[in-house]
Amino acid sequence: MKKFRHILWGYELTYPSHWTRQSVQDADAFGDALDSSSEELDAGQDTGQLVVRGEWNWERKPIEPLWNRHIGLMAGMIGAKQVGSAPWKLAGAEGVEAEIVLPKKDNQRLWTGILMHDFRVLHFMVTHPKEARADFEPVVTKVISSLRFPNRILGIKTNREGIPLPPEYEAVNPKNILSDVSDPANWRAYSGKAGIGALQAFYLREVPIHNWEMEEYVPFPSSSELGFARLQLRRSNLKITLGLMPYDPSGTITPSSPTNIVIKVAS
Repeated sequence: MKKFRHILWGYELTYPSHWTRQSVQDADAFGDALDSSSEELDAGQDTGQLVVRGEWNWERKPIEPLWNRHIGLMAGMIGAKQVGSAPWKLAGAEGVEAEIVLPKKDNQRLWTGILMHDFRVLHFMVTHPKEARADFEPVVTKVISSLRFPNRILGIKTNREGIPLPPEYEAVNPKNILSDVSDPANWRAYSGKAGIGALQAFYLREVPIHNWEMEEYVPFPSSSELGFARLQLRRSNLKITLGLMPYDPSGTITPSSPTNIVIKVAS
């Protein structure tokens, strides 16, 4: 068995050693024969797969409207119908699950569910050929049942001020991200591709763990006109302003848009 730990969204799953995993933006697909060269998650191929997608729910919206939106989007994409949704609880999270009826010409079975844990919402989708159900369903059920939200994830790196840094983020010149930096000695910048929703989940979890006090938090998206997320942090006499700045060449910013990190140290 393999253990997958999503450092940003803060969950872990255990899955069979012969399965592979593929990540695209805020979604991860697990299955027996995924095409790792593909840039898209192609649910329902081969013997079956599980797709898990994170969503940032800073407003802590109740589960019902989130579920209705989830089902509505799915129905719009594939023309499916919901069959008897039911409450779902797992690993301290609460949500809803349902079997989905696909068009008769489709030989696939589809199950979906969502779980809410603090500010996080995890979307689950299981697809497999109908004839593979007897073999695949018990295995994927065990994988989903292994879900855990660990209190602390070890091995998180920090910068010289002690600010936690997400994986695969590299230090860059702050002027590469902000054009109006007049005192670069007081600025830090890190470039990466994680979505701004996932990064907010990461920092709201890791800030108190690393003994920082969060004096202010402006989420993204919100009613603020900032256009990015901002955290004001303090530890002893050290004050930090941390900005999570999404970018997208197309000009359309979403919670999954890749995001740079900019830090200003109070002078």
